[in-house]
Amino acid sequence: MNVWRWLGLFLFLAAVTCFVSARLPVQAGEKDKKTETKDKDKKGDDKKGDDKKGTEKKGEEKKGEEKKQPVKTEGGQFKAFDEKATPFFQEVKTETTQLMKVMGQEVKQVQNQTFYIKWTPQPRDKDQNYRVVQEIIGVKMKIDIGGNVIEYDSTADKQPQNPMTDFFKALKDQKLTFVISPTLEVKKIEGREEFIKKLAETNPAIKTLLETIMSESALANMAKPTWWAVPREGKTTWDEKSDLDLGPIGKYDTTFKFTNEGPDANKNDKIKIEADLKYTKPGEKAAGLPFTIKDATLSGKSVSGEALFNREKGRIDSSKLAMKLEGDLTIEVGNMQTMIKLNQDQTSSTKTFDADPLATKM
Repeated sequence: MNVWRWLGLFLFLAAVTCFVSARLPVQAGEKDKKTETKDKDKKGDDKKGDDKKGTEKKGEEKKGEEKKQPVKTEGGQFKAFDEKATPFFQEVKTETTQLMKVMGQEVKQVQNQTFYIKWTPQPRDKDQNYRVVQEIIGVKMKIDIGGNVIEYDSTADKQPQNPMTDFFKALKDQKLTFVISPTLEVKKIEGREEFIKKLAETNPAIKTLLETIMSESALANMAKPTWWAVPREGKTTWDEKSDLDLGPIGKYDTTFKFTNEGPDANKNDKIKIEADLKYTKPGEKAAGLPFTIKDATLSGKSVSGEALFNREKGRIDSSKLAMKLEGDLTIEVGNMQTMIKLNQDQTSSTKTFDADPLATKM
């Protein structure tokens, strides 16, 4: 799940909020001062020991990093983010069908969302980290919630006004700069504060939520699927883990297994993708939504897909991932708890282009 696919989950929760007619202010919970003081004292007592362990751990991590080599494929080094590479474009589509049973009533929600993204490589820094700018150049969205349709198309001359229009407009042309090590680990993300500020201006009530679910760690985990399927030299299979903490929405721990099935007729490496997804409900102090998720038993029943890696260009040409999510949610609005049965099917696909795909569509 990357940053664009997250939006579908957020809108699902927004739909649930509307369905139960919750119109409560967003408030952050306060921490008990005594507990906070106690925690600080404990940290002070353990500081010396922790500092020593921390120093040792950093040394171990540094040693481990030195042993790692820049990611290479069977056909050569990863080239997509190289400073000599030209900008490339992605079309990211997600189709989601959600069947919800809420208070004895069945609600069907269908989402079709497409994001057009431009990646522009920059000169590497002194540590040879990749620097690449990610920019949203187009957004198309259609959401049908129980017969109520919300649509947006950034390429259209006229836009129908709806509660999400300003938010979608704010997404377009937003930029983030990813600093990525030669081992393809995200070291830093620049522009995050401006990104959140721009989105929050459309609705100040969601600022707390955005700051939580768009933490630097979360954004890094959301973006990694863009390059995770790059085949490793000398390896037929390899694993990657994603710990995506979305605060009041909950935490998604996913283990991806990649299998290089060899080159296809076009000499592209075909990468089989399998994943095991586990969901954990948010903690008691999680805030940012007008309701609280009190309990949840969501699980990924089936997650599978494939990616094609272009050896010549050193990047992913296309990918497709299908996921089925089932389970129960118990949410609390005020003092009232409501159970929701969820059955969701989602298919996400990505295509990569050398030229702007929107230029031929406008």
